[in-house]
Amino acid sequence: MRARRGPTTLALDIGGSGIKGMLLDLHGRPASERVREKTPHPATPAAVLRVVRSLADRLSAHDRVSVGFPGVVENGVVRTATNLHPAWIGIRPSARIRALLRKPVRIANDADVQGLGIVAGRGVELVLTLGTGIGSALFLDGRLIPNLELGHHTFRRGRTYEDLLGDRALKRIGLKRWNRRLRRAVEILLQTFNPRRLYLGGGNARMVGRGLPARVVVASNLAGLLGGIRLWDDAASAEPGPRGRRLQPRSASNPT
Repeated sequence: MRARRGPTTLALDIGGSGIKGMLLDLHGRPASERVREKTPHPATPAAVLRVVRSLADRLSAHDRVSVGFPGVVENGVVRTATNLHPAWIGIRPSARIRALLRKPVRIANDADVQGLGIVAGRGVELVLTLGTGIGSALFLDGRLIPNLELGHHTFRRGRTYEDLLGDRALKRIGLKRWNRRLRRAVEILLQTFNPRRLYLGGGNARMVGRGLPARVVVASNLAGLLGGIRLWDDAASAEPGPRGRRLQPRSASNPT
């Protein structure tokens, strides 16, 4: 008897500078190469959806779609989209993508999805994504704590983590000063949340230098796509997303 292949998931990671896609097999393993297109500017819903259509066409057959979105998505509705066009506010992107691709869709905040692809499911685990903006996700024993938006919290002198550690700041001040700021931010976050692990992900995680505490782990940016499979852990539930869901511990091959 032939083994059941199971559904193929199109995982999408929508960012302020790039939109990435990859096919995942039933177990969340890559089933294609990662593809990327630039985020259009202005990043209106119509413009972004055209890129989503293009990526879906490039990646061919799939059965369902997981989306990481750069903002707060609450009950399927976009509440914030700082690094996209404000026309996204109030939109249900899963419904738009479902109509576009004619596939079931689940969507969650992009940092949450990244965390779903990283965390071990034990104790307090904090995820900070470094990219165009700054994303964050907090987990307790694998359960996602809703709506943590550290990027827009004050870091120092009235400016936020995103103001001082986002991509614009990196380009303006250079890598050395940016890493000094990041180390200071890490110290504050470790003191504030006392996590078992603090994971640094996102496109600019590759810029992170040495000298961080042992419980800080630099994660692969692919987690923003690989975590998409976790949105389907409870296939019987109605959309949307993983907030509050208890996760099974990740395999020993993941950072712990």
